[in-house]
Amino acid sequence: MAKPVVLIAEELSPATMQALGPDFEIRHVDGADRAALLPALSAGVDAVLIRSATKMDAEAIAASKGLKVIARAGVGLDNVDIPAATDAGVMVVNAPTSNIVSAAELAISLLLASARFVSPAHAALKNGKWARSKFTGAEVFEKTLGVIGFGKIGQLVAHRMQAFGMNVIAYDPYLQPARAAQLGVQLVTLDELLAKSDFITIHLPKTKETVNLIGEEALKKVKPTVRIINAARGGVLDENALYNAIKEGRVAGAGLDVFATEPCTDSPLFELDQVVATPHLGASTDEAQERAGIAVAVSVRKALAGDLVPDAVNVKGGAVHEEIRPSLPLVEKMAEIATAYAGGLPSSMEVQVLGEIAAYDASVLATSALKGAIETTVEDDVTYVNAPKLAEERGMSAIVKNDPNCEQFRSSIQLKVAMSSGANFVVEGTLVGIRKVEKIVSIDGFGLDLSPGKHMIFLRYMDKPGVIGSMGGALGKAGVNIAGMQVSRREIGGMALMALTVDDAVSESILEEVKQSTGADLARTVNLEK
Repeated sequence: MAKPVVLIAEELSPATMQALGPDFEIRHVDGADRAALLPALSAGVDAVLIRSATKMDAEAIAASKGLKVIARAGVGLDNVDIPAATDAGVMVVNAPTSNIVSAAELAISLLLASARFVSPAHAALKNGKWARSKFTGAEVFEKTLGVIGFGKIGQLVAHRMQAFGMNVIAYDPYLQPARAAQLGVQLVTLDELLAKSDFITIHLPKTKETVNLIGEEALKKVKPTVRIINAARGGVLDENALYNAIKEGRVAGAGLDVFATEPCTDSPLFELDQVVATPHLGASTDEAQERAGIAVAVSVRKALAGDLVPDAVNVKGGAVHEEIRPSLPLVEKMAEIATAYAGGLPSSMEVQVLGEIAAYDASVLATSALKGAIETTVEDDVTYVNAPKLAEERGMSAIVKNDPNCEQFRSSIQLKVAMSSGANFVVEGTLVGIRKVEKIVSIDGFGLDLSPGKHMIFLRYMDKPGVIGSMGGALGKAGVNIAGMQVSRREIGGMALMALTVDDAVSESILEEVKQSTGADLARTVNLEK
């Protein structure tokens, strides 16, 4: 069997190749060379690994035959058209925590360099000037550090600067005060932070809401001795407003690693001794690059194995708890069985998570149910990426509800299916034992103990003698071997359900023959080969 193809479009660490392992065919291309990239993609690849120079836009994605995952060995995804990837069912992953330590350390470096005029003093000395009196700086000890955006990087900076004896305050409208208190940080409004801080460090993403957040008006509220650090995203800090504030003596200095337009080699800010600047070096350490490469290599392995990848940015449900992960394929199969049993796509599904696993976030199981249901009706690949969009186009919906009560099992999952006709029924499944063996324990009120197989048959009929014989005879005549069979009934002489697993797919003509000979009101096949 041919190995999956992984296209390496930019230079990555040797550890990335080691993490990928020997299970893939590795190809290389210069991703920045468009004339080379597009043919390499159209030759057929399963995954492409990039950094910042390769643009995976709509054109590149459309050219990518068989592409399943785009992996960015870094944090930002500005060079990936995520909506186009989602429409194509291509998973997009990155390494969101790979550079947080490096970014935090650079922000601190800029803060200290700004406080002590390290950059201009160094330049002066190299030019033969011993200018001690010109570059009198400021201590950080017992000063107030204002952190704008108190996510992972902001928290790392705060923790490290507390060791310098700084008092830390933070502005983050999404952070709970209790969490800030645990970290020894006081949450304040943005205006309070601007007014109280001796140093300000920015750790926000660039969005419509944050563009030029620290601009002309904000810089009128700061101390004239303040120094401002931006090692997050260019454009959050208004560079023109900052230049004017420093020139007018309203801001003492700044440390910048990012700029509104990059690469940036010509800025009036570079003329100021009060500014220390670096060319977007936040993630530029050997350690960060190695972590990023390993992280995306692991994600590629998972994606190409058909697993859900926690770092996928275009999959609904977010990170999946280890206790929920084994239920993903079970719910897919339950939805496939339910759709086949119903004879068409449901209009809505409700996934009820019962028992011990109800303690965890199981929202991703809604996507599992949609994926399983749609897979029975289309030839194209259905993935965790495009299943929600495909479902929306078909008027389908799915929700997840958690209930800690479970009468029969430690945990189980009920899939409640509603059809546009008004009909509804329930498929229930569970995972048994240490090995988490999949079991279907009921369908439409009929109790079962069924391990899903590749090929299954369901026959619903009025309980009477001879039905099992008719089924066995028809399958035997067709050369189809029965692997397992169960019969469930609600009462003697009432409705019964026969569930079979067989070694081969069964034709519609055989199924119709059995239905006619037994008087069954429902005969369905399910093929779980995808």
